[in-house]
Amino acid sequence: MFEWPAIQAQFVTGRLNLHGMVFGMGTRKITVTLQDHQVDEIRALVAAGAAGSVSAFLKHAVGVALFDAAGWKEMLQDALQQTGGPLTRKERAWADALLSPQGQKRSSRKRKAA
Repeated sequence: MFEWPAIQAQFVTGRLNLHGMVFGMGTRKITVTLQDHQVDEIRALVAAGAAGSVSAFLKHAVGVALFDAAGWKEMLQDALQQTGGPLTRKERAWADALLSPQGQKRSSRKRKAA
């Protein structure tokens, strides 16, 4: 089974259920689109007992991703502090163009004809 970073709880049909969101936090249903093979792999993990349900697997995956994103943000802030503070507008525009999916499709360099 997956390790949860915190004890979690939610009220389901009037009873306390200890595997939902953190106590006191609401839940919301959303639609997530995944590739067929991803759904098949998640369902196989549920069938093997490695995850309690598809929903539990996705909650865990989102939690891990959010934790990772927070870690990257903190690391970036530390790096910026060590190298002179926040990015200038020019530096930010350069980084956004380089890292965005749209920026990767277009090249800012002009290519020479062969």
